[in-house]
Amino acid sequence: MSTATPAAASRPDGELSHRQIVTIILGLMAGMFLAALDQNVVGTAIKTIADDLSGLDQQVWVTTAYLITSTISTPIYGKLSDIYGRKRFYLAAIAIFVAGSLLCTLAQSMYQLAAYRAVQGLGAGGLMSLALAIIGDVVPPRERAKYQGYFLAVFGTSSVIGPVLGGFFAERSSILGLSGWRWIFFMNVPIGLVAFAAVMATLHLSHTPRKARIDWAGATTIAIGLVPLLLVAEQGRTWGWTSAASLACFAIGLAGLAAFVWAEHRAGDDALIPLRIFRNRTIVISLTGGFVIGAGMFGGMMSIPLYLQIVHGSSPMMSGFQMLPMVLGMMIASIVSGQLMSRTGRIKIFPLIGVVLMTLVLIALSRITADTDLRWVMTLMFFFGLGLGNTMQPLTLAVQAAVEPREMGMATSSATFFRQIGGTLGVAIFLSVLFNSLGDSIKDAFASATKDPAFVAALRDPAVSAYSPESAGLVKAMAAGQGMGSLGNVGSDSSVINKLHPTLAHPIKAGFATSMDHVFLLGAIVCGIGVLVLAFLPNLVLSNQSARAAMAAQEAKAAITLDPVDADANESDKRLHDSLEKFLLDAAAFETGGHTFDELQDTWDHLDPDRRGRHRPSDPRTRV
Repeated sequence: MSTATPAAASRPDGELSHRQIVTIILGLMAGMFLAALDQNVVGTAIKTIADDLSGLDQQVWVTTAYLITSTISTPIYGKLSDIYGRKRFYLAAIAIFVAGSLLCTLAQSMYQLAAYRAVQGLGAGGLMSLALAIIGDVVPPRERAKYQGYFLAVFGTSSVIGPVLGGFFAERSSILGLSGWRWIFFMNVPIGLVAFAAVMATLHLSHTPRKARIDWAGATTIAIGLVPLLLVAEQGRTWGWTSAASLACFAIGLAGLAAFVWAEHRAGDDALIPLRIFRNRTIVISLTGGFVIGAGMFGGMMSIPLYLQIVHGSSPMMSGFQMLPMVLGMMIASIVSGQLMSRTGRIKIFPLIGVVLMTLVLIALSRITADTDLRWVMTLMFFFGLGLGNTMQPLTLAVQAAVEPREMGMATSSATFFRQIGGTLGVAIFLSVLFNSLGDSIKDAFASATKDPAFVAALRDPAVSAYSPESAGLVKAMAAGQGMGSLGNVGSDSSVINKLHPTLAHPIKAGFATSMDHVFLLGAIVCGIGVLVLAFLPNLVLSNQSARAAMAAQEAKAAITLDPVDADANESDKRLHDSLEKFLLDAAAFETGGHTFDELQDTWDHLDPDRRGRHRPSDPRTRV
């Protein structure tokens, strides 16, 4: 059992001070920064990594392995931390992630790298959900949104720094004798060690282990259900959604999920995700909203960098900088909404505003073309960020507020889990829409271009053919009526676009923009569904008591043995009884938090002044 230092709960009400909370958050942010940065860096450099390991056609497994293990481990971390305490599992998550990063540095093939990324994912599954659960433990709900803005800053920073670092390392053949891309993983080691030391030094939480069975059946069946479904979500576009492999994954996955529901029903309160929580309207609406909005949110966030890189020709590093308006919008919205939630205690209005704003922005993005001014696109990104900043944290707060304090880990990990599943499904569907429509979009764009006299003149211009071998090949193919067949599949390798003469490349960019418009419009529809779902969210009022203090009060109440007041007692005795009962509850809660009774003068002052002398605080167990 971990214990809290007396300094860890030094306010009279048993809550941590702002300085102590910020100290804890800094340690948690270091851990979260690991996972957030890693995803952005690896995504930028994956093509270089695949080329170096001679496995371009195997790169999808590197992403899939990480996704599967991080998603499945999320609810497991949450439940185990409720039973045994958060700190040990958060430290374990950091250690596993660092070990996986070190193994990735040594990978000699893409399959080895995929296996080591799976180890990384096992650690990443706990870095996000446990950090938010710990904040739920130590910070009252009304104050929580303000502090969770720090975490949004981590994601915003990593989304900018990640592509920059990924591009930097990918472009270096060797640094200090180590291949440039290997530093992408190796840099996690010192960062992870710093995070481990910071959490070890700053995070001091009291926890009373409770008796509970580990839900092995739930953990097994959720893996059986999710592994094939996540696999087909990543690979279905390549395999074909109706192929034998895809259908087998669907069948096994659905059977696994059915077995998971049965296992959770049998496990009762010991389940990874107890089914009774779905009788709570707030939880059902919040989880459903998180799932739907996750699909629209991640689909939009995935498509915007593709538009910048393919249509506007930005490098991964430059597209990271161009995403700054979205990051700025997220941070502004999270700060403002956090302050307002802290003052009013109400949260429903903020995710509604956020999702409505995201829906409107995605509708506007569905109207952009290859010729749209980049300044307008970046303006839309800013407002998309405003929507994200209003949406991400309130739904987690709603779920946390709807459960008992002892289930904070389960609730937080469930919110993260459903959002991840929605995001994975959204990205899979949006990518399928993009690339399934791409061929026809590019053909239509070329058909329109051939009616443009300027384009026809460019095809006859010797300077255009002399621009590059790819330009000459395309001009020759079009003259022979073969269209763009000489370019191969630009959906698999878009680098050819930058090798073409700008006039020849424009129809391809226009085709990409048209297909991305379909994706943005679909994202708007999904977010619109999210608006309808969140309209049914109850009007919650957040409390001023953290889960840690609430649990201490519950434990104190269970230990109190104060005799009931006699029915014929006078009003003065009844007031004394109520005051003394409150004092005993506060006293036990303070003692649970690491205090002594000498610190309770402020609480003792709640007693009736006329009767205080009969019961001194030096004897708090006085019976009436």
